[in-house]
Amino acid sequence: MDKRVIVIASGETERRALPHLLRHLTDKGIGVSEVRIPRRHRVLNVAMAERLIKAAWYANAAAPPDKFVVLLDTDWKTPDKVTGPFRDRLPERLSEDITPPVLVAYAQQHLEAWYFADAANLRSWLGGRALGSVNESRPDEIQNPKQHLKNLLGGRVYTARVAEEIARGLDAQNIVQRSPSFRKFVEAVVNGPSKT
Repeated sequence: MDKRVIVIASGETERRALPHLLRHLTDKGIGVSEVRIPRRHRVLNVAMAERLIKAAWYANAAAPPDKFVVLLDTDWKTPDKVTGPFRDRLPERLSEDITPPVLVAYAQQHLEAWYFADAANLRSWLGGRALGSVNESRPDEIQNPKQHLKNLLGGRVYTARVAEEIARGLDAQNIVQRSPSFRKFVEAVVNGPSKT
C-alpha cells in the first residue's frame, strides 16, 4: 500500500464493517491498516480518541500510518456540534512526535444509513425484502437508520457480525453516489481535509 490509514471509530460495528466499505480503495493504493475502537463499550470522546491515536502510533512505530481518520456518528445532532470538539481540541492534545494528520469525519445519524444507499445489495442480503418507507436516494436523511435496519431483519438479532456480513455485500461506489457523509468520509481517508 502506498498510503496506510488508521480509522478511530466508536464501536465493534464500525471495526468490522469499515474495512469492507473501504476495500475499493486498495485499487488506489490506500489501505485501512486497522480500525481502533474504545474497549468495553466506552464512549468515543476527545480524550479516548487521543488515547487510541497514541496507542496506534506507538504500536506501529516501525511502519507508522500516513493518516488517522476519526469517524463519529452524529446521533441526531448537527455534524459540526459532534465533530467540532474533535477538530478543535484533538490536535493540541497530541504530542509533536505524532506527525500524521488527524482528520475528523462523520456518519449522518449512524453508519447503518450508508447501507440503505446501496439499496439493491441490501435488499438482496435481506432475501429480497422491501426496505420499507425510506428514501434510498437520501440515506443520510433516514431517521434512526439502525432501528429501521433492525426492524427489517425479521427476528434476526442485529450484531456487529451481522453488520459485517451486510457491509461485505455492499458496493461502496453506490454508497458514495447517494450518501454525502460517506463521500466525505472516503475523501478524508483518500485525500485529506474536507469540509464537514
